[in-house]
Amino acid sequence: MEISREKEGLELKQLYKSLASEYDLAERCYTFGAHSFNFLSVLDSYALLDRISPEEFIKDEQMPYWAEIWPSAIVLSSFIADELSLGGLRVIELGAGVGMASVVAAWKGASVLVTDYSLEALRFARYNALKNRVVVESERLDWRLVQCPEQFDLLFAADVLYERVNLLPVVTAIDKLLKPDGIAYIADPRRRLAEQFLDLAAENDFSITPFQRKYTGGSQSVAVNIYKMARQSTST
Repeated sequence: MEISREKEGLELKQLYKSLASEYDLAERCYTFGAHSFNFLSVLDSYALLDRISPEEFIKDEQMPYWAEIWPSAIVLSSFIADELSLGGLRVIELGAGVGMASVVAAWKGASVLVTDYSLEALRFARYNALKNRVVVESERLDWRLVQCPEQFDLLFAADVLYERVNLLPVVTAIDKLLKPDGIAYIADPRRRLAEQFLDLAAENDFSITPFQRKYTGGSQSVAVNIYKMARQSTST
């Protein structure tokens, strides 16, 4: 679903001006499904560490991972563009960061809810949706305490298995947010923690189908697995 050029231009300018006043920005072109996309992110995510007060870190232990576009998000977005049919489906992304996978899913015809714990991330995701002329909804979501009442056909997440404390909350969130026959696709750069995540998913009656992929756009290639999760009773 596309938006008007008039609305795109006005809100884009206002949002870019606001973000540029607060961050050093980087914008880069990516190609998915033979279509060119532009995505805005923070130039140096490590520079944001100084903005986190000790009080904020103790409260949430939230690092600014959202500010960077990680190889797993790029690989997942390519997978969505090339290998999935999303027309008419309701989709949610967990830990969306700047919203790359969500934008590509919306371009593929899905109705998309972009979620992240960081409200700043959702501002970038909004900009990127406008820039690429797709419509998405956005909502703050804490996967430790999911309060979203809706269930979705598909769930996407990239690079969310980086801390052991998150593993069970992510599995629980997936279970709560998916329709009974829903499917989740989780992209991860083959961290050791992914094995523990898969064990927890199996204990919660999910079957797992892995897809092995590789990101080759940086200075060195990164192996990425995309895990397809389906409830065992409905898995095909």
